[in-house]
Amino acid sequence: MGLFEAKGKGRKVKGMTRLIRNVLVCSLVMGLAFFCSKKQQTIPHYAISKIFKTDTLTTIDVHIGSRLPVAQLVLIAGKLRADSAKITNLAIHYLLPGNADITAGDHSFYAAVRYLKDNEVKQTDSLKDDNGNAVRLTVFGLDSAKARALLALQPDVITGKNVLGKFVDDYAKTVIIPFKDPTDKKDELFVIELNAMGSIVSSTVPQKEVEDGVEKWLVDKNGDYITIKDSVLAQYSSNGLGLPFNSIKSGK
Repeated sequence: MGLFEAKGKGRKVKGMTRLIRNVLVCSLVMGLAFFCSKKQQTIPHYAISKIFKTDTLTTIDVHIGSRLPVAQLVLIAGKLRADSAKITNLAIHYLLPGNADITAGDHSFYAAVRYLKDNEVKQTDSLKDDNGNAVRLTVFGLDSAKARALLALQPDVITGKNVLGKFVDDYAKTVIIPFKDPTDKKDELFVIELNAMGSIVSSTVPQKEVEDGVEKWLVDKNGDYITIKDSVLAQYSSNGLGLPFNSIKSGK
C-alpha cells in the first residue's frame, strides 16, 4: 500500500467519523427542541366540579382560573379526553370563578367544547386536540383584554362611593357596578351597567328584601333580583326556582 493511498483512506475514515458525529449532534438538538416544545404545552390548572351523563352524552363541568385562550382550552379538553378514553360522546363546559354549576341559564359558562364523531366532522371543523380528535369549541365570554377594559372603566358617578365590586356580564358584554353612597342615610344600593364605550346603559336603585337571612335586591317589578355575597353577584329570575341564571366573580 502506497503512502498516498493510506493517507486517502485515513481522510475517508476521519470524514465518516465527522459525519456520524454531526448526525448525532443534529439528532440531539432536534430531540431537545422537540422536548422543549412539548414542555411548553403545560396544561393550565383546572378542577372538575360536576359530571352529568345521559344515554347519548357525558358532560363535564370544569372550573378554570381565568379567561383562557382557545389553545389552552383545547389542551384541557385533550387531557380530559385522554383520561376518559371509554367515553365516546364528550362535552365540556368551562366555568370562570364565580360561575355556578347549577343555574337556570342556558349558557352560564365561559366556553364549551364537544368532541365530534367522524360523521359529524365538517370542512370548517379544523380544531383538534393533541391526539388528532376533532372538537367544536364555542367561547361565549369575553376574552381577557376586553374584560380588563371593562373592569378599568371608572365613571364619575362612583367617585367617592363605596363600590361593592365590578362584575363583567359576558352575555350582555357589559360591566355591572353596585355601590353605596357613604352620605346616604337610607343606605340604598345603586347599580349601574356600562358598555365597552363607558356609557351607562342601565341605572337601578333596587329594593332590599331579606328572606331566610339572605339579602335580595329586587331590580324590577317582575320580581327579578340579585344577591351579592363573597364578591359574587348572582342574578335571579322571579320564576327561576331560586337558581341564578348568571353568577359573576368581581374582577374576573
